[in-house]
Amino acid sequence: DLQGRVAIVTGAGRGIGRAIAQALAIEGVAVVVASRTATEIEETLDLLKAAGQAGLAIVTDVSKYKEVKELVGRTLEEFGRIDILVNDAGIQGPIGLISENEVANWNATIQANLLGTFYCTQIVLSHMIKRRQGKIVNLSGGGATVSRPNFSAYATSKAAVVRLTETVAEEVKEDNIQVNAVLPGWIDTDLTRRGRKEVSGLHEKV
Repeated sequence: DLQGRVAIVTGAGRGIGRAIAQALAIEGVAVVVASRTATEIEETLDLLKAAGQAGLAIVTDVSKYKEVKELVGRTLEEFGRIDILVNDAGIQGPIGLISENEVANWNATIQANLLGTFYCTQIVLSHMIKRRQGKIVNLSGGGATVSRPNFSAYATSKAAVVRLTETVAEEVKEDNIQVNAVLPGWIDTDLTRRGRKEVSGLHEKV
């Protein structure tokens, strides 16, 4: 029974994150939706309100520790608790051979996908441990279980998210906090469509 719970969902402006936020709202969860784009999370918030559920939209770049702290702080000020954290925010990063990837773009992918998940998890855990309860769900992705050529930064970051998840789960299991990673498989979103288009373009050049 999720009625009355409070959740933070990052990457909630569109795609999987938005769908997760809506599903939680339907179950009676007050959802704080976060992403870098204000217009997108405001649209998500409108959908949550249409489901008759309270929510809050907070513009957040999860790759910036200070902004994540502000996200968690505002959530606690508004709702007084955090029961669920869904780490969905992420970017696809550079596509193509690793020998040709821009270093800055490769680093940015690790920063958003891996460190963003770490930042959110660490800051929220300080609250969950005190309450001795909580659920954290991390979104894994392509490359976490098998190699994914032309997506080295994305695959590396998502494989690391899985190991981070397993490690944190062991650390907090005695605090009644469950940490899991979900690999949703291929889903038709803007992100996956762009990725397929760019890979097709690479093949055409070859």
